[in-house]
Amino acid sequence: MQVKLLAYTPEPEKTVACAAKLCYAAADIDTVYEGLTEEKTASFLEMLHSIGHESPIEHASFTFGIEGVSRSLLAQITRHRIASFSVQSQRYVKENGFEFVLPPEIAAVPEAKEEFLRAMEEDQKHYERLTELLKERHFQAFLAAGETEKAAARKAEKKAIEDARFVLPNACTTKMICTMNARSLLNFFSHRCCNRAQWEIRELATQMLQEVKAV
Repeated sequence: MQVKLLAYTPEPEKTVACAAKLCYAAADIDTVYEGLTEEKTASFLEMLHSIGHESPIEHASFTFGIEGVSRSLLAQITRHRIASFSVQSQRYVKENGFEFVLPPEIAAVPEAKEEFLRAMEEDQKHYERLTELLKERHFQAFLAAGETEKAAARKAEKKAIEDARFVLPNACTTKMICTMNARSLLNFFSHRCCNRAQWEIRELATQMLQEVKAV
């Protein structure tokens, strides 16, 4: 798993404090922002926390690059609705020798690990065979429709992997760009850093939290 903070709101605390102060001050935005010292910023953040006024926190956002996580994790993280996700597509990207996540509990048992690795190998073979069979059928159809051989081959493969991907496992890895505002991140961390969270998304949340705390 690889997690990298790609971009974030500059001076996020000051941005949040400015939004909060504007709600309660009869002043223009420039005056509000310029008058926020480090001490005043901290004071406003403490006030927001104490009264439960969370909407100003949404003005700070963080964008992460995430690699080497499973499609199973993808199903979990996208349940956090106030976020934006751009995920590598299995419709457009062929899974040649796909990488996968090996759960630690399976890795700890030699017989289970052997069974798991055998299943991954079989899935790859099924995927490739299905792609081959479907691609040939679609290729002939595109040729019959007047496409050139090059165009027919390109379109046939794309159409073939659309359906062949259904045989791929949840363990298959994926990549994504994910953006959340700070309020959503607080909610995400409270649920996914918890020891009751599934191990993979807990590791992801922990790494994301470390990236945010560093800035």
